[in-house]
Order: sequence, then C-alpha cells, then structure tokens
Amino acid sequence: MEKHLRGFLEYLQLNRNLSDRTIRAYRSDISQFLRFLESYTGIAIAQIKPRAIDHFAVRAFMGELYERGLARSSSARRLAAIRSFGRYLKREHHIDREPGSLVATPKQDRKIPARLDVPEVERLLGGPDTETSLGRRDRGILELLYASGLRLSELVGLDLQDVNLSSRLVRVLGKGGKERIVPFNRSTAIALKAYMGDREALVRQRTVGLLDDKGRPVTPLFLNYKGGRLSARSVDRLVRRYVAMTSARYGVSPHALRHSFATHLLERGADLRSIQELLGHARVSTTERYTHVSSGQLMSLYKKSHPRA
Repeated sequence: MEKHLRGFLEYLQLNRNLSDRTIRAYRSDISQFLRFLESYTGIAIAQIKPRAIDHFAVRAFMGELYERGLARSSSARRLAAIRSFGRYLKREHHIDREPGSLVATPKQDRKIPARLDVPEVERLLGGPDTETSLGRRDRGILELLYASGLRLSELVGLDLQDVNLSSRLVRVLGKGGKERIVPFNRSTAIALKAYMGDREALVRQRTVGLLDDKGRPVTPLFLNYKGGRLSARSVDRLVRRYVAMTSARYGVSPHALRHSFATHLLERGADLRSIQELLGHARVSTTERYTHVSSGQLMSLYKKSHPRA
C-alpha cells in the first residue's frame, strides 16, 4: 500500500501541479487512514491490498473521527483525500469502484467569517511604528493583506518581481498553482516604497544569496531580520500582535483581513463574481460566505425601503 501512496503523491505533483503544502496534507490524511485500516483489518500496512479499501472501512474511519470530536471540516478534508486516492487506484485498475463516493460528506457548519469593520482596519493599519525598519515592513504587510485580500501563504510566497508599484498590481500564485493579478491601492504602494530601502539594506548584509530547491536565485518581497524569506508563522504572529494593540478583538488571524477585504467590497456595491476573481476562489459558492449583512444594515435597508417603516 505504501507503494501505491507514493505513486499517488507523485501523480498529484506531476499532473495536478499541487503545492508542496497540499501534497503534505494529502500524505498526512491518507497515512492516518491507512494506520486506521491496519488496526481495522489486523493487517500490516505493507501487506494491505487496495481492495481492502471499501466503503465499510471508510465509513468506520469517519465514525472514529466523529467519536474523537474532530471538526466536521477536518473530517470532510480527510474524506476528500480518501476519495482522490480511491479515484487514483481505480484509474490504475487496482480497484473496481471508488469507495469514498458511497460515504456521505459531514455536513458543514456555516460560520460567518471573522472580520474587522472599517474603523478597526484603519486603526490596525496605523499600528506599526513607521519610524523603524521593521515597522515599515509590517505596515507594508498589513496594507497589502487588506488592499488585495491575499491568503497568508500567497503573501509570504511573493517575490520582488511579483509587485508592480507603478501600476499598483501584484501577481499572486494561489491554490493549485493558479496565477491571478490583483490590484492594490495608493496607500499600499506608498507603504511598500517606504519598505524597499529597508529591504535593500537587509539584502546587502546577507552573506549568502537565497536559492530555491533547484539552485536558482530567489528574491522574496518580505524579509526577516536575517534577510531570509519571512515565514507564515511570523506574519501570523505580527498580525495578531497588532490587532491586540489596536482593537478589543482577541485571536484575529491574518485571514480576517481577507474576509474584511471581501465584505467591505460587497458592502460598497462590488458584484460577487468580481470578488470571486480577486480572491482566487474556484467556486462562487465559496465567495457566497461574504453575502451576510449585519443587523444594522438590515435595519437601515428596512427603514429606507418599507413604506410604513
């Protein structure tokens, strides 16, 4: 079975052009299922045959996840990975039917995404001390997250050549390796220009150039104090720190700026299809999470529209 898993992961990498992070998630989810299958069947993983993966085993695995109290979204992700693995095994003629298709996907909770209102965003963007080099970098990060609605992984993956300051456009590599061009505003361009001098100083003090896994030079946009690419964890920490400094909110992640970006555009008349393109969503149903309106907006609309309000 381990051989089939390796073949599946190679297929994902070569044919579907998925990111390393996504492939690691597939490996983790399917490996967890195979460990369950080992205890479920009493057969060592190395000896398990593809035909042992049937809908009874998949259903039992999902039942165990439920008993452990795993979030429905996490359980659904694992089922999606098993289904993809099953389709691969069927395509390679190792099994006759994809077993995961007979197992229902856990019903998802429809949570309203966390977001900041406009005054909160304004206070957040004013949080960094722009008299310092790190403050100017942090201001650029916060401005770009909100101005373009980037995912955290998209932001930290940006290279210098991905940003066109004169045109105020950023080239983003999103999920599944899909590229999109997103605009940003004048204040973001000003913040990024202010940071560029500090970035050059960090590059000059670096003794060894940065190379990718193929030995080619890379030029990350946002750098840490050592001159290396800023990590997603570091950006997550700095966003949470500035939110704590400027707001009464607790536990607000960088993704809240992406939600705020979408919600504020929608509130000001942008159509859902355009927001979908800006966010890089594959399906408009994902973007529809932002169609919620506040009770204040509903009351305002009611007073304006109802003839006897």
